[in-house]
Amino acid sequence: MSPPEDYVPEGEYFAGLIRESSNFEVKTLLHLGRGGGHNDFTLKRHFEMTGVDISDAMLGLARKLNPEVTYLPGDMRSARLESIFDAVAILDSIYYMLSEDDLRRAFQTAFHHLRPGGVFLTTVEQTPGSFRQNLTRQWTNRRDDTEITFVENSYDPDPEDSTYESTFVFLIRQSGKLDIEIDRHLGGIFSMDTWHEILRDVGFAVRQTVYDDSSGDGDRIPMLVCTRPG
Repeated sequence: MSPPEDYVPEGEYFAGLIRESSNFEVKTLLHLGRGGGHNDFTLKRHFEMTGVDISDAMLGLARKLNPEVTYLPGDMRSARLESIFDAVAILDSIYYMLSEDDLRRAFQTAFHHLRPGGVFLTTVEQTPGSFRQNLTRQWTNRRDDTEITFVENSYDPDPEDSTYESTFVFLIRQSGKLDIEIDRHLGGIFSMDTWHEILRDVGFAVRQTVYDDSSGDGDRIPMLVCTRPG
C-alpha cells in the first residue's frame, strides 16, 4: 500500500533538519512510535538507529524492512531505555496522543533520552484551525497480482474535545477477487499554542518550521524542532 521508497524525500528532509539544527555531529537517533519502519528505511542511512513501538506486529514489519536497526517494544509515554541519544524523533505516530497529558508524557520521554544540546523533532498533523471536516483522500497501488485502493476520511464529531477520527477503507483485489477492510483510528488535535506551551514546560527550546510535501498530497506540515538546553 505504501512502498518505503515513497518515504525517501521526507526521510531525507527529516535527516537534514536534524543535522542542521544540532550543535554537534548527530550519530545516534531514537525513533519513538516507529510503526512499520518506512521512515527508518531512509534515516538509517544517516544515523545509528533505535526504534520503539507499542505494537508487536509493527515491530515485526519494521525488523523485516530494516534488519540493521535495533527495535524495542515500548509505549512512547512511558518507555525508559538505558541509553542517551544525539537526537530523538516522534513523527506521524504523535497523532495517537489523545490528551494534553499524553503529549506531555511523550515529550518527557523524548527529553529523558536526549543528550543535552540534542535535537527532538516532531510533526503536527492537525490543529483546530487547519482541520477540514470530512476531508477524503484516496490512492491506488499495485504489485504483482494485488491492487489496493485506500480511502481515508477525517471527521471530528465534537470540535470541543481534543480528538478526531480517521476512517480507513481498503479495497483489496487479489487476482481480481475483492475484499473490503475498514479500520477506525482516533487521533489528537491541539492548538499550536498548546504544542509550544507543553514542549517549553517539559524543558525544550522550540523552533517551528514547515515541511512542504510537494511530492505527496501537497500538504504543508508544521514541524517542531526542539533542543534540550545544555
